[in-house]
Amino acid sequence: MIICAPNVLTAEELGTIRNELRDASFIDGASTAGWSAREVKKNLQVDIDTESQARLREIVRSAFLRNGMLQASILPSAMTQVLFNRYDVGMQYGRHVDAPVMGGLGSAVRSDVAITVFLSDPKSYTGGDLVVDTNGMEYGFKLDAGSAIAYPANSLHHVTPVTQGARYAAIIWVQSQVRDAGKRELLWDLDNAKRQIFGREGKSPTFDAISKSHANLLRMWADV
Repeated sequence: MIICAPNVLTAEELGTIRNELRDASFIDGASTAGWSAREVKKNLQVDIDTESQARLREIVRSAFLRNGMLQASILPSAMTQVLFNRYDVGMQYGRHVDAPVMGGLGSAVRSDVAITVFLSDPKSYTGGDLVVDTNGMEYGFKLDAGSAIAYPANSLHHVTPVTQGARYAAIIWVQSQVRDAGKRELLWDLDNAKRQIFGREGKSPTFDAISKSHANLLRMWADV
């Protein structure tokens, strides 16, 4: 399941992040990649050990936590620190799958869902599409600044070469309360149906039946 969420960041938050990143210190992004992905990861990544980066990470973290679409579709239980990256002309990230577990002892997160928050105006750079392989079909994404895409971290994906401008993004990996992607999609569908029925009928017997099924399936599948 792939979810595209518009306006995750406000215009003010986006402006703050862009201003800070303009003068930030970037390092080779391959330094945090696994041994195989390191060979195809050609980008830059912000050095996170600064006070200003801690503020930026909290802005993105808070934006993610308040977004109803992302919360309902992912059902998060834990998340990694936010990472900021940059792709200049000629940079790309070849086909890879994300590490299944991230973080160290006591802070490990199972990477069920990957999230990319786009920070650059799509008209300001060419190339740099996020391409996700879903059941053998590839789908490319290049969203508006401030929007986010959530997709299964176990899928093969890549970022196409940037040919003009620079592409900035924030990245998060999330562990879900429901690790099975098919079950999460079923819960998401039921949640949407429940909301549509409530909007049409209010708290009707049909709404109550769907609500009961949604709640009890989550109760059955949640790993908390």
